[in-house]
Amino acid sequence: MSPADNTDFQGIGRQVIKTEVAEITALESRIDGNFTRACKLLLSCKGRIVVTGMGKSGHIAGKIAATLASTGSPAFFVHPGEASHGDLGMITRKDIVIALSNSGNTAEITTIIPILKRFSVPLISMTGDKNSILASKADINLDVSVSKEACPHDLAPTSSTTVALVMGDALAVALLQARGFTAEDFALSHPGGSLGRRLLLHVSDIMHQGERIPRVLATATVSEALLEMSKKGLGMTAITDTENRVLGIYTDGDLRRSLDKNIDVHNTAISEVMTKNCRTTTADELAATMVKIMDQHSINGFLVTDENNKLIGAFNMHDILRAGIV
Repeated sequence: MSPADNTDFQGIGRQVIKTEVAEITALESRIDGNFTRACKLLLSCKGRIVVTGMGKSGHIAGKIAATLASTGSPAFFVHPGEASHGDLGMITRKDIVIALSNSGNTAEITTIIPILKRFSVPLISMTGDKNSILASKADINLDVSVSKEACPHDLAPTSSTTVALVMGDALAVALLQARGFTAEDFALSHPGGSLGRRLLLHVSDIMHQGERIPRVLATATVSEALLEMSKKGLGMTAITDTENRVLGIYTDGDLRRSLDKNIDVHNTAISEVMTKNCRTTTADELAATMVKIMDQHSINGFLVTDENNKLIGAFNMHDILRAGIV
């Protein structure tokens, strides 16, 4: 029998979560005046927020820098070991440094403190020991101490890195709200992802325009409308008057209903079988909003009109899918 056969993996996993949750809960009481001062200092930054940390703290520091940068606070990570060998040149007098160290005595970080002080660069520390070198030299220290690591030997950085990460998230979100950072602002820094596409793409970005719009006049026959639908390939056609104002829509679903009524497609006017007072949208509507509407009302395609109800575009669910919004 292997050791794995006697290991309660689920129990261990649950205990790790309980331990880390308890440490995060304890952190709440340390969101105090120092936290407020740190936020105000970071908001006043005229340069960039430089986040640094060694080892596991370095990984957390990198994530905090990335979160800050994506939520309206220009930030980047600097490796403290490399900082002593030239990378300190990346830090300017207008910047603010956030340094992470659980012990607060990490040599690679304490080595660069005198240089930061010489250039009057504000220093915010996140440590597990408020009496450490880093905490005592920092302008503001944020207490991210833990009573117990989730590791059974109380050695591997587990609870401590989680708590530091949560403190970093608290800073980032507090700054985000203070700056009035919007969902669209967030999307602008994530244009390549699905989130950016959902928040940035408008109907105007995906709709068919000009000659690609399926349309016929109200005097057209059903067969002529079907030819237009087949030609444009959107599974629908708009029915307009001579001024290009939308009178109705005819879709694949309408066609099935027409055939059930045994109409003469060659002699019946499309105005007799079209869906009148059809739902339309505007070019500046978010494409993601249209996805919800189309799903809720089982609509496969939409006509796009201007303020005078004149037809300016059309799109269907395939256009939504091609845009990568869903």
